[in-house]
Amino acid sequence: MNRLISGIIVALAGAVPAIALERSVRPEPRPVIELAAASTSGVVLTGAQVPGVVRSIRPQIRGTVSAPVVQVADKAGFGTWIKGFRGRALAKGISPGTFDRAFRGVTYDPEVIKRDRNQSEFTKTLWDYLDSAASDTRIANGKAAMRKHGATLDRIEARFGVDKHVVAAVWGLESAYGTFRGSKDLVGSLATLAFDARRGAFFEQQLVAGLKIIQAGDVAPRSMTGSWAGAMGHTQFIPTSYLDYAVDFTGDGKRDIWSDSPTDALASTANYLAKFGWVTGQPWGVEVQVPDGFDYTLANRKVLKSPADWGGLGVKDMQGRVVPNHGAASILLPAGAEGAAFMIFKNFEVIERYNTADAYVIGVGHLSDRLRGGPTIKASWPRGDRALTFKERVEMQKLLTAKGFDTRKIDGKIGPLTINAVRRYQKSQGLVQDGYASLRILQRLR
Repeated sequence: MNRLISGIIVALAGAVPAIALERSVRPEPRPVIELAAASTSGVVLTGAQVPGVVRSIRPQIRGTVSAPVVQVADKAGFGTWIKGFRGRALAKGISPGTFDRAFRGVTYDPEVIKRDRNQSEFTKTLWDYLDSAASDTRIANGKAAMRKHGATLDRIEARFGVDKHVVAAVWGLESAYGTFRGSKDLVGSLATLAFDARRGAFFEQQLVAGLKIIQAGDVAPRSMTGSWAGAMGHTQFIPTSYLDYAVDFTGDGKRDIWSDSPTDALASTANYLAKFGWVTGQPWGVEVQVPDGFDYTLANRKVLKSPADWGGLGVKDMQGRVVPNHGAASILLPAGAEGAAFMIFKNFEVIERYNTADAYVIGVGHLSDRLRGGPTIKASWPRGDRALTFKERVEMQKLLTAKGFDTRKIDGKIGPLTINAVRRYQKSQGLVQDGYASLRILQRLR
């Protein structure tokens, strides 16, 4: 669970002392709108139904939102909408008292609609994103946070079996270790978005979930704060995910992800990852080197082999050794043959449940490795390349399809279908078939 300037800084008492200010860099997903696969020419993200939607003044990787522009709803009808929603909420188990307390003082928030509408494209290459996600400052702050909360993280790891460094890395990317949690009134924000026609059904679902959280006594109405789009707490859960996966790890009777203490939030994140199949002791991935003449068509998430079998094909770790047997793995080339290669395992897929962008998963994974004391990514990146714009991605798909390499969709999303079309085009041209949708490929297509 995408990132721009104009959020709200939350300078929270009791937050981990930062060596230097570092903001969240998570690729901010957008609720309901389908998330594009991270482009192999850079990080190009839209939204998804995943927990952790957050906005602050942190650097954000933004994507083109293809939803049609809709007129902002007439705020004069907001009060009428609340009356109608009250009946629907009560029918779903919300008590009159809870509803009235939650909506006391709530007004239409045009700033939320403005932010929802203002989704101009912002693209960033994977390597630039990783420079921020695992910067020296974020690593230093993360190590300080882990020292401060070490005993808690150890207990969480023992309870849920999820690597504490991964939990800390999610925390670091979601809220910069709790320093940017969002301060929007969630009932007001979600009600405004639910009243709005564009994605009303989704946000009404989140609003009902938020009212259930209040009714359970986990948080007071005005203390339930977060991002304008409904993400809450240290690790940015949306209300429905909170209901399903949040835990009371402190034993105080509340699942409190909003307070200065990150305990329940970190435990909830570990629980979330565990519920989606985290494999204890397995890495998210390992940086590898592929041999000259490697068949790049094998770099496909659907192609699974044991590390030993990959080793037989010449794929070794950065010290030239066969990767230990952590289970079935695939090879990921996020920047094509000229960038880093990773052997990724099931836990890559588990982190993906938190945010479906490859960039985010690699960011969490690499930051967790660095927090553990691991090395930087050793391979170079094609830093002379830039990310394609949305219009350029659409143009590439149209040109590929016109030349007989059907992408099946013209949507500006560089996913598996487009990558396969690029590979077929590369084969026809005698090029390396890495599926890398670069500007050079687009220029050649032109």
